[in-house]
Amino acid sequence: MSVAELDTAPKTLEATLNYYLDTGDTPVSLVAGPGGIDTRLGGGGYDPHTVTLRNGRLHLREFDIDRTGFVFLDHPTKVADFYDDDEVRRAYYPEMEALIKREAGARRVVVFDHTLRTQDEAQRETRQIRDVVRRVHNDYTEFSAAKRVRDLMGDEAETLLKHRFAIVQCWRPIRLPVESWPLAICDSQTLDPKNMVVTERRYQNRVGQTAAITWDPKHRWYWFPHMRRDEALVFKVFDSEKDGRARWTAHTAFDDPTSPPNPRFRESIEIRTLAFF
Repeated sequence: MSVAELDTAPKTLEATLNYYLDTGDTPVSLVAGPGGIDTRLGGGGYDPHTVTLRNGRLHLREFDIDRTGFVFLDHPTKVADFYDDDEVRRAYYPEMEALIKREAGARRVVVFDHTLRTQDEAQRETRQIRDVVRRVHNDYTEFSAAKRVRDLMGDEAETLLKHRFAIVQCWRPIRLPVESWPLAICDSQTLDPKNMVVTERRYQNRVGQTAAITWDPKHRWYWFPHMRRDEALVFKVFDSEKDGRARWTAHTAFDDPTSPPNPRFRESIEIRTLAFF
């Protein structure tokens, strides 16, 4: 982001985030195939609240992956075309391994998944990618985090689970600066586990869990205006260590009231990794 853009970007903004209305019933999401939209069964619906988001570009020195749960940094990539799956796996996966090793202080990092997203329906169907997620959530629970290790790490899994591990993700735009539906992220220090509601996610070949998030006025939110493809948001969605460090980070796409008229559609990638210590 240029100095001029930084000077004109608001220090804060008011925006509506879609929290979860807890009814006591377990929400279930039927995960759609590429290009589709998930179906929600049971549980409560959206509970929209207007919140104040802070411009994270003005607070970079305050962020720490083990305290706030995330960091934001310049990170150029050699990937020319994020829609080329082979190139992503060949070039981007090693870049992400190195980045997350460095930022999380991990001994070993295993990239296990990536997802492309856009809110452009035509692009989503043509490219066979996923919709943006317009609800406050965290991607893993105690159960589903350990299950991913068991699903992915074979004979090593039980040994690895005896030691600290984390699931760390990285999010970035893949072509143009973000003008619509940017990502908001919540300071882990303000996220109480009592506000996390287990959501079952049913895929075609497995069942997982995420956490829907209920409203709490103590939540402290950030966004990064005009984020570019050479910038990265690295954030932790699970940590097995229970010594007071950040274990989760709530996040969501949101309808940015400062978006220009007829904004360009957001296109982004998120990468998911297992980090072992």
